[in-house]
Amino acid sequence: MGSAFVILVIVILLAIAFDYINGFHDTANAVATVISTNVLPARTAVFLAAIANFWGAFVGTNVAKTISKGIVDPASVTQAVIAAALVGAIFWNLFTWYYGIPSSSSHALIGGLVGAGWAHQVLDEHRGPWDAIYGLMTSPGVTLTLKALVVSPVLGLVGGFLIMVALIWIVKPFAPYVVNRSFRGLQLVSASFMAFSHGSNDAQKAMGIITMALVSYYFGVDPSHVPTWLDVKHLTIPTWVIFVCATAMGLGTASGGWRIIKTMGHKIIKLKPINGFAAETSAALVILGSAHYGAPVSTTHVISASIMGVGASKRVSAVRWGVAMNMVMAWIVTIPLSGCVAAATFWLLRLFGTPGTGPAP
Repeated sequence: MGSAFVILVIVILLAIAFDYINGFHDTANAVATVISTNVLPARTAVFLAAIANFWGAFVGTNVAKTISKGIVDPASVTQAVIAAALVGAIFWNLFTWYYGIPSSSSHALIGGLVGAGWAHQVLDEHRGPWDAIYGLMTSPGVTLTLKALVVSPVLGLVGGFLIMVALIWIVKPFAPYVVNRSFRGLQLVSASFMAFSHGSNDAQKAMGIITMALVSYYFGVDPSHVPTWLDVKHLTIPTWVIFVCATAMGLGTASGGWRIIKTMGHKIIKLKPINGFAAETSAALVILGSAHYGAPVSTTHVISASIMGVGASKRVSAVRWGVAMNMVMAWIVTIPLSGCVAAATFWLLRLFGTPGTGPAP
């Protein structure tokens, strides 16, 4: 029991680290536009986003429940599966952050869970490789995530385009300097709204992982004494888990992800305050709607697509499609590559006899 508890603590610390890295990796989602339009100094914008991220984490737990029980059965996985999944996701986040690539922390985590879960089923449960991957990729959580992977950027793109077109007609009678001054103030609201929505969706991923680790721990120690709030059918996310994940997300955001901010704010299109307002409003609405339905969407995908939609409302050539295509390629490879790293990590943990890597009780 002692070693099992130590491993649980290590997994929780890894989840908090992932949440922190998710915060600074995705800071650009909320503040890149408000910085690039010179509405706020970079440090002030990041601080504002950190506060909004923190409070956004308290608005619901539907996404956390999808992560904790919709992809793999938390009662049948080992702590090593969860640890390996987190290593895969953290590796991909740091790799893409280093190169300034706006990729999805959410899909890196999903890929990590699928990869580590696959390795566990093949090595410990002796399932066929293709049967194992088919079962994981058709699980309710992965199916919902893949649908959101396709639908949410499209909604962001179309929403950004339509909002921008509507705003152009509304402000047509006014002088450009009046429009610019007005939307500088409005963009503060939209940037806060975007950061709030980011916290509402992304902080819940770490909540789900920690809750999964708690379920796995209690079932591994004594399945007959699992607390009622960890019952898989009626899972409840503990209040302390929500608070810890909200804090880690806020602190990560406050540290700033400057490499990706440059890509998001300057390399896709040249933004003005009215453009930033349209992109942030569109993205925030899509992300909050997804959180309501428990869909783990990528805030990076949605805000990037919204910026593209805003740019396309001017003219198609206003968007730097070469940069956009590089981002899309990163989106496509996120799940398989983070999954491969997670599977390799699980294999190494098992090879060296790490406690908790054997079959679940």
